[in-house]
Amino acid sequence: MAAKPVVELRDITVVRDGHAIITGIDLKIHEAEHWVVLGPNGCGKSTLLRIAAFREHPTSGSVRVLDAELGRVDIRHARSSIGWVASGLADSLRPELTATDVVMTALHGALEPWWHSYTDEDRSRAGDLLRRLGVGALAHRSFGTLSSGERQRVLLARGLMGEPAVVLLDEPAAGLDLGGREELIGSMEVMTASPIPTVTVTHHVDEIPSGATHVLVMARGTTLSSGPIERHLNEVVLSDAFGVDIRLDRRADGRLSAYSSRRPG
Repeated sequence: MAAKPVVELRDITVVRDGHAIITGIDLKIHEAEHWVVLGPNGCGKSTLLRIAAFREHPTSGSVRVLDAELGRVDIRHARSSIGWVASGLADSLRPELTATDVVMTALHGALEPWWHSYTDEDRSRAGDLLRRLGVGALAHRSFGTLSSGERQRVLLARGLMGEPAVVLLDEPAAGLDLGGREELIGSMEVMTASPIPTVTVTHHVDEIPSGATHVLVMARGTTLSSGPIERHLNEVVLSDAFGVDIRLDRRADGRLSAYSSRRPG
């Protein structure tokens, strides 16, 4: 008997102002799968992820995380099983909070630690996660003094704090410089070594961690290709998605690079 998916999206459609943003997307994510949702700007990637995170409702279709179905459960309770990491989240957190406090707030889905009590065990787990993701030395630093890349790695730790069933990452490397991006991807590769499934939205092939197992390539609000990354991420699919001739290289460390074969003149 096939294992039940941790996340299941069926026939997701989103219509805004009479315009279809997403049309008929299906996605099943199982334990130990690490998905990438890849496609050009405006194709609906982040909208799809917010729907999977119970942060937005589709116009039609169904969304299930474990046994919770969107629209039929208290979303505040359902979100506790979903780790959420987004670049914009950093701007919502008070700069004076320590990195440890930022991580611990995930236990109650809060942005401040004021309204909840935390145990020594909670602090210890937050510290362990920061160390695991390579930022343990920052545990007592205020969040606002960290670099953009360091803040994103702290947010990765926050995404794991509540022992979620799945972790969803919405363009986590957005706005980072080359060094910050590479350090972040190193931390993401720690996450992809875990059985906790992850879904990462990006429009850059170079931001895919080497531990990614599956890909959903989107364009024009629909699915171009979906499944194991070795079979479903290729030059033909990428060229169709981005509208230019793309070449795809696999590096010795397992990372991918993509570039246009078109040259001026």
